[in-house]
Amino acid sequence: MPRKKKALILTQPVKEGLKAIKVRLDARTVITLASQKALEFWRQRYPKLEVIG
Repeated sequence: MPRKKKALILTQPVKEGLKAIKVRLDARTVITLASQKALEFWRQRYPKLEVIG
């Protein structure tokens, strides 16, 4: 009987002194941004994005 594969969950390493901004681009996609400048870049591409953390 073959073994089941466990789901792979990718996480980012925590960096000291960095305030991460968690953003939902669409129903499936959540990304973490490091700066306000990066947030503005993604907001141009995805006008319906929402900040979740």
